[in-house]
Amino acid sequence: MMNTLLRCICGPKLRRIHRGADGSPGFYYQPRILEKHSDSILGWAYILWSVSYYTSPLLLLYCYRKGMGRWTNPDYVQFISILEETKRNNTAENKKRLAAYSFEFNHWPEDFSWNEVSSQKDRRLTKATKAGVPLLKPEHKYRGTTDSFVGLVLRFPCQIIGYLMANSFGRRMLYPGSVCLLQKAIMPMLLQGQARLMEEYLGKRAKLIACDGNQIDTVFVDRRPADSERGKKLVICCEGNAGFYEVGCVSTPLEAGYSVLGWNHPGFAGSTGVPFPQNEANAMDVVVQYAIHHLNFQIEDIIIYAWSIGGFTATWAMMTYPEISALVLDASFDDLVPLALKVMPESCKGLVTRTVRDYLNLNNADQLCKYQGPVLLIRRTKDEIITTTVPEDIMSNRGNDLLLKLLQFRYPKVMAEEGVRVVREWLSASNPLQETALYSRYEVDDDWCTSVLQSYKLEHGGEFPWTVGEDMTTEGRRQLAMFLAHKHMKNFDATHCTPLPSYEFMLPWSL
Repeated sequence: MMNTLLRCICGPKLRRIHRGADGSPGFYYQPRILEKHSDSILGWAYILWSVSYYTSPLLLLYCYRKGMGRWTNPDYVQFISILEETKRNNTAENKKRLAAYSFEFNHWPEDFSWNEVSSQKDRRLTKATKAGVPLLKPEHKYRGTTDSFVGLVLRFPCQIIGYLMANSFGRRMLYPGSVCLLQKAIMPMLLQGQARLMEEYLGKRAKLIACDGNQIDTVFVDRRPADSERGKKLVICCEGNAGFYEVGCVSTPLEAGYSVLGWNHPGFAGSTGVPFPQNEANAMDVVVQYAIHHLNFQIEDIIIYAWSIGGFTATWAMMTYPEISALVLDASFDDLVPLALKVMPESCKGLVTRTVRDYLNLNNADQLCKYQGPVLLIRRTKDEIITTTVPEDIMSNRGNDLLLKLLQFRYPKVMAEEGVRVVREWLSASNPLQETALYSRYEVDDDWCTSVLQSYKLEHGGEFPWTVGEDMTTEGRRQLAMFLAHKHMKNFDATHCTPLPSYEFMLPWSL
């Protein structure tokens, strides 16, 4: 009896008991009155502590005591017994019984670790993930600066300020979903989304351990038993800066019939850590390893789908795992610096640029150009987040720059000065009618363009960059430039945060 009482006091907060396989209905856990009032008091204490944490230089000590009402609640006693049994004997049967409950994820047993793969060759880890080397670009050398002692001393105050900016408001502005108060406010929504994934789609939750020790919260929906072509493909979803797999872009490929693996950024919901670029890459690495070595998907059957800031981990994965079959980037951008400068004072331009490069370097375009496979970019025509002026100015959408950089790398001869001008003209079209008019004006022949590209690939191989177009007329290069832009980007008439409908989700064009 005392042992059960102790386990109830020290156990995690139980949130929901999922619908059973026998048809028993799912329901939210109902605490007894003593536990309910204790949780309420502790919840307010946590809010007050959080406010003091962000507003006061002094941190107040606090004491956390669990509600004693759990001991007399049969639902909780049964749950804590299953949890303890699973921790002692982590079998598939015990895991299945535990999956019927939604509770604080830090108590969930480990399912997969980055170092479980036996051979170094199979593990496919980059030097960055093995040694913790930052993925960020080397610090930019400004004119007149040197590595001398005097130069280091002169730069030291800026480095200190940049570090403080990145680790205080900078990281929280970039990833607001990592703020605990926001997570607490939307917790009912997250629980509802999680219940939908577990009960309607039979999702399986798992805890992955990244190479930096962070615990990554994931959910997997397996459509392979349906024996459909889409179900045999796995879509790994990378969420936005305030997105969670419970309520994020996972629903788009899920409703389209694909097998889906969703995960939360470090510091989001059940995932631990903070979402700095290196931690993000480490998390993505273990997610891909989990898909290949635990879920047993062939890497050629994996598709990466990312929304907004999730483009960073998505392009990192494509750069690191070039055999992944396809990439779909929705409402993403080429580089963080222009977007950071948009929201910061002009007088801080140099400091902001250096801080982003040193600590928050989301260099999506650079990483994307290291991938050789099919890519589809989805541009929101009313995007208010990744535009640098106003949402109505579609030409300030940073997705345009992402497309231009990709095409200029892959087809440099086609994307010479005239090709860039034509593609920019095509990008200025914000609706299908304008696109069709431009296509007609430049007399783009899709069959001819496809034939030219296929002939080049047959003769020279498929590795980019290609020299196709160097011995072509100006009119031919214009046609190819517009054809390639049309094949690599599609418009979606919506704002940044509008969920992408499943019928808009499609695989990229492949020659």
